[in-house]
Amino acid sequence: MTDLLAAIDQGTTSTRCMVFDQRGKVVAIEQAEHRQYFPQPGWVEHDAKEIWETTRRVTGAAIDKAGGAGKIAAIGITNQRETTVIWDPRTGEPRGRAIVWQDTRTRELCDQLAKGEGPQRYAPITGLPLATYFSGPKIRWRLDRDPDLKRDAEAGQLCAGTIDSWLIWNLTGGAAGGNFATDITNASRTSLMNLRTLEWDDALLGAIGVPRGILPTIHPSAHADAFGVTKLFGDPIPITGVLGDQHAALLGQGCTQPGDAKNTYGTGCFLLINTGESPIFSSRGLLTTPAWQIRDEKPVYALEGSIAVTGSLIQWLRDNLGLIASAADVESLARQVEDTGDVYIVPAFSGLFAPRWRADARGVIVGLTRATTKAHLARAALEATAYQTREVIDAMTADGHIELRHLKVDGGMTANTLLMQFQADVLRTPVTRPQVTETTCLGAAYAAGLGAGVFADLAELREHWRADQTWEPQMNETESERRYQRYLQAVERSYEWA
Repeated sequence: MTDLLAAIDQGTTSTRCMVFDQRGKVVAIEQAEHRQYFPQPGWVEHDAKEIWETTRRVTGAAIDKAGGAGKIAAIGITNQRETTVIWDPRTGEPRGRAIVWQDTRTRELCDQLAKGEGPQRYAPITGLPLATYFSGPKIRWRLDRDPDLKRDAEAGQLCAGTIDSWLIWNLTGGAAGGNFATDITNASRTSLMNLRTLEWDDALLGAIGVPRGILPTIHPSAHADAFGVTKLFGDPIPITGVLGDQHAALLGQGCTQPGDAKNTYGTGCFLLINTGESPIFSSRGLLTTPAWQIRDEKPVYALEGSIAVTGSLIQWLRDNLGLIASAADVESLARQVEDTGDVYIVPAFSGLFAPRWRADARGVIVGLTRATTKAHLARAALEATAYQTREVIDAMTADGHIELRHLKVDGGMTANTLLMQFQADVLRTPVTRPQVTETTCLGAAYAAGLGAGVFADLAELREHWRADQTWEPQMNETESERRYQRYLQAVERSYEWA
């Protein structure tokens, strides 16, 4: 009996597959990391072939643990969104490494595309600023620098897309006839899709310089027939749900009503608020994005605040500075001191995303003295995540679209209770972690279940959400605000090193 749902979560640093029952209980999980490449300052790349091979391996292992493909009703896919792959559909070989969402090499191109009108030039159509974050300029950058690639693209002999389209194509046959498809949430992150029509926009394609013929077909996020079937794991399994990672987390958190908000703490932080069936545009650096589309229903939209570096700052402490042996060690190290000793870290490794959108910013550490220890740096790294989240929420509040009374949180960093308590302190609002913290995978499984008809509607999913722990503000409000204002002063220093 096919009664389980599998979810592939292809993230920035690792790939996992989780299998859930229809109540959202975890049945099986497998995960593996993949390599990061930094060929030049500001450049971040992945090996798309390694990502595919890792995805196939962990998915097969998780499905086997769950009892085999015959037990799986459907597969959902969720993924790092703006990371861009170009490949030859005749051979299945990537044409160069994938350019990762954190990569800043398209800064000059984005400035050129703005043509004096500023980064918001296409925001009324796309909901996005012209920024290094998004996929369309990454494709254009590759074509501009490789005449052979550009020739093949103009002849329609390439595929270019986000990671979801690369995985769908490989899962459904690859060079033997794979399905070249994406969903509205991933397509929206290219700066090439019209938010209202949910289709590739010819004016945007022409302006940014990407041929329509190399792009995948756009589908709803949950649909029985859109994404094809995989036969790689035994019995055929339909792929019926696809969502970008943050949209999946919003769904997995049960944020199905306008005004519901969540923050995901991973490589970066991504705070989304459900705004209902009409797109709402921000004047303070937030992104307008589709949240999802279920079958042929009206799409649901969201406002998003994207923060580039949070969990990856902890990895930097581990891998580059050697301050900790594992990411989990950062909390015990940070607890060795009562505060940061007035040290602040601004992790602008890839510039600053929302709400500032400063590609020219660079990381800084301010307030160092002879008394500063590695424990102070560990604590400052954790607090930087909370401060960046506060900045995004302040922008949402100033936009008039949210009065935050409660924040749902998820992702790996929510296991860090010191961070979660400080987040509540700096926000002055309760912070709640659900029982299933990997809500990105859960949301992908829910999308697959909706597409396959396992679930009737979103209301059924909302009933599955369960709280695990809530943190209430404890710090004196005056002290909390003083520290936050000091952090904002440190952010201003990050511009001076551009």
